[in-house]
Amino acid sequence: MKSTVYHPYHLVDPSPWPYIGACGALFVTVGSVVYFHYSQSWVLCMGVVTLVLTMVVWWRDVIREATFQGHHTLVVKQGLKYGMLLFIASEVLFFFSFFWAFFHSSLSPTVELGAVWPPQGINPLNPFSVPLLNTAVLLSSGATVTWAHHAIISGRKKEATRGLALTVLLGLLFTGLQAMEYYEAPFAISDSVYGSTFFVATGFHGIHVIIGTTFLAVCLARLVSHQFTRHHHVGFEASSWYWHFVDVVWLFLYICIYWWGS
Repeated sequence: MKSTVYHPYHLVDPSPWPYIGACGALFVTVGSVVYFHYSQSWVLCMGVVTLVLTMVVWWRDVIREATFQGHHTLVVKQGLKYGMLLFIASEVLFFFSFFWAFFHSSLSPTVELGAVWPPQGINPLNPFSVPLLNTAVLLSSGATVTWAHHAIISGRKKEATRGLALTVLLGLLFTGLQAMEYYEAPFAISDSVYGSTFFVATGFHGIHVIIGTTFLAVCLARLVSHQFTRHHHVGFEASSWYWHFVDVVWLFLYICIYWWGS
């Protein structure tokens, strides 16, 4: 006998993915410690593979619930938007700690650093070379993702596809340029607090760029598969919000660490 639902909320079915994902996170944590101390990476690799597979199948279920089963009502979509905004807010605080560490050391450099910033012996990167190019690339990607968003709202699928594909390509270009910058950097993460704060802050931002590019690539595949409409594209909205957050963080990184910090 079929039960009647009298509310607009979506009560998810029992799923193994939260438990398996938590196990994967535990393997990554323990595996990282084992790798740092004993140079054994198999536990870490197992955890990473478990996490990646969990993300793929879990988000596949979410897409199925939204696109094919019709569980994402207006109330559910509103809740998803609030959840994404709260997640971005938590990421803001995450990066705030990196900037705090950087300014704590740079505004009052200790005697061990030579009482100057950058510390003695550190040759910082030229902020007007690759970092400035990367800034132009990332800001351009913010414009293209906005173009794609307006095209989706207007029902122009071809324009939306072009804009989103261009955004993904610009994200890949940014990652390639940053990898080249890291490879040619005249200092390492172990070179005083400057190297630590530089590589941790810019490296975590680079990881966010990779995540955001993957997010947008999945949205591009869904757009090509006719899974987005003018009034139902929460997945793309979430990815565009995340990408704009990545853009804004990079502006602060460029101004504070690359330009002012050099």
